[in-house]
Amino acid sequence: MITKVLIANRGEIAVRIIRACREYGVRTVAVCSEADRSALHAQIADETVCIGPAASKDSYLNVKNILSACEITGANAVHPGFGFLSENAAFARACAKCSIEFIGPSADAIDRMGNKAQAKETMRSAGVPVVPGSDGIVETVEDARRIAGEIGYPVMVKASAGGGGRGIRLVRDEEELAPSMLAAQQEALSFFGDSGVYIEKFIEDPRHIEIQILADKFGNIIHLGERDCSMQRRNQKVLEESPSPAAFMTQELREKMGRAAILAAKAVNYHSAGTIEFLVDRYGNFYFMEMNTRIQVEHPITELVTGVDIVKEQLRIADGRFLSYSQRDIRLSGHAIECRINAENPSQGFRPSPGTIRALYMPGGPGVRIDSAMYAGYTIPPYYDSMIAKLITYAGSREEAIAKMKWALAEFIVDGVDTNIEFQLNLLRDEDFERAEYDIGFLNRKKFSGSSGGAKA
Repeated sequence: MITKVLIANRGEIAVRIIRACREYGVRTVAVCSEADRSALHAQIADETVCIGPAASKDSYLNVKNILSACEITGANAVHPGFGFLSENAAFARACAKCSIEFIGPSADAIDRMGNKAQAKETMRSAGVPVVPGSDGIVETVEDARRIAGEIGYPVMVKASAGGGGRGIRLVRDEEELAPSMLAAQQEALSFFGDSGVYIEKFIEDPRHIEIQILADKFGNIIHLGERDCSMQRRNQKVLEESPSPAAFMTQELREKMGRAAILAAKAVNYHSAGTIEFLVDRYGNFYFMEMNTRIQVEHPITELVTGVDIVKEQLRIADGRFLSYSQRDIRLSGHAIECRINAENPSQGFRPSPGTIRALYMPGGPGVRIDSAMYAGYTIPPYYDSMIAKLITYAGSREEAIAKMKWALAEFIVDGVDTNIEFQLNLLRDEDFERAEYDIGFLNRKKFSGSSGGAKA
């Protein structure tokens, strides 16, 4: 039985998990780096342990120190959040070895889905549609040329151990293949310590649509509908919404994708929360892209349209309980939109903007949710991701959710650092966005400005 949870993360997701633990009735331990001693998650947890210097490798990625923090505080479970060690199979195994419950899937499931080439083959065997491409890692340029010639250009070269848009190159013809493959390998080695790449067919102008699943340890798996995450800048998500507003998204397609996502989870004996990401073309054909074996940044929009607290369900599953819901209990209602609020300057190439928040006003009201760890006087450190808040609106229709988001963004004031608030507001004003006519290349084709908090809706 889980009695105390250590949150091996920081920022808004750490705060979100602490709040879920309170509702679930278990005590919490926050870990922090020396740079995060004054961070909100370090202040509101029942206990806090400093686990190292500012650099992530010395603190939030320091497995030995995190497990030591569990030992000295008596924490018998770890929630990894997202990023950092959340999809690290070695960490999950280390927790198990120390009799600490890892609030996530098994290490074997993380391994099987973490290697993108292996995951693709697993999905193909399970009957989940996959993008045509190489069978596993491509070792040589000669093999790459042969495969690309067979499936046809354009193709994508992708890091096998990748994520977050790293180690990816679009190749439109044979001349680009060798240098693109080398660049992807080098970037993959730098970011993931693994230079392996694979090749797949490039799907022209697709939507990025993902299915949220929940699975307990007794073989029960449900899906919670879809999120449209097509609004991306350089493969980084900027805005998400649920359900997908794409013209091709019907209830029949939703159920078909949901069944495929459940097949994917069954194929690796999955438990906990997870997300199956698909590319969907304009005709509604969908292809497996990858599985995220963790909680997602954008999970709040699914919570709002389904009424399911995904983090609390993770706690229940880790505690050996059955799912609280069956598939027939899940009904999508209304529409939710999430804008990622980052401390960055869009007019200067989205340069990160760490610094002290002098004044802060966050919007509220019916249907407005903010997941954040910032407060007036808080100093945003320069060492971590620039996301400082997630602003989520919920309403009965997409049009109402957009209108609510515009006013919420206009009321949102962060004084002392640059943010992308105005950038997000200009995005929502775009006529193509309002008509839901966008794909994953939308933000790379269009130019939106704005670099400060507070604007007129």
